[in-house]
Amino acid sequence: MLENKTNPTHSKSTGLPRKRFYRARAHSNPLSDSHFPVPVSPSHVDYSTHYPQHFSTSDQAGSCKKIQFADIGCGFGGLLISLSTLFPETLMIGMELRDKVTEYVKERILALRVANPGQYQNISVVRTNSMKYIPNFFEKAQLSKMFFLFPDPHFKEKNHRRRVISPFLLDEYAYALQVGGIIYTITDVEELGDWMKACLDNHPMFEALPSEELEADPVTKLLSSATEEGQKVDRNGGQTFLAVYRRLAPSL
Repeated sequence: MLENKTNPTHSKSTGLPRKRFYRARAHSNPLSDSHFPVPVSPSHVDYSTHYPQHFSTSDQAGSCKKIQFADIGCGFGGLLISLSTLFPETLMIGMELRDKVTEYVKERILALRVANPGQYQNISVVRTNSMKYIPNFFEKAQLSKMFFLFPDPHFKEKNHRRRVISPFLLDEYAYALQVGGIIYTITDVEELGDWMKACLDNHPMFEALPSEELEADPVTKLLSSATEEGQKVDRNGGQTFLAVYRRLAPSL
């Protein structure tokens, strides 16, 4: 009881943070400058603060264990939570621009770790602008999966440059993804779905995942069910538009 009194933002029954205390604007301007620390390079990422059970303060970027999954614009962390138990040996991180939402995900992960000893030690979150700082966090060919779930559609044509999937940004994502790595996108906005698919189709470093591989991939089933946005679309009987692509080897 004392713990609940000192943590009014957490549920008394589950110990998890309550979203109503961490609400923020649905979207942020990714082109504006925000004030948060950014590592100079991937070797300066402090893994011990994110994955204390896997790293000590002296066991940093020299370790062979690296982040492999990146959830770009992770929202309230639903996908990370689901992937954590599906891939318990894989380090993964959510990247979120909104400060209150990032704080919620941090508190959610900490609470899950306390309630489930030994679990959820492979996930973390960082507040950052992924449209600007992907190379600061990930080495070349480090990632095996990148996720872009229900991104801001930026409907106005003048704001299309703010979209997180674009020909220019795909160059950076291709840099961070290993050959054979997969990029997952989903939206409930048909025009945005067409845009993301066209960008990926026209990029020389990506090819669409064959339907049989898509159906066999356990991750695909989570794209529309693990996140708050996906659950909302499902409740409202909405339609989703999926695009999943593989990183190709450079042509000789």
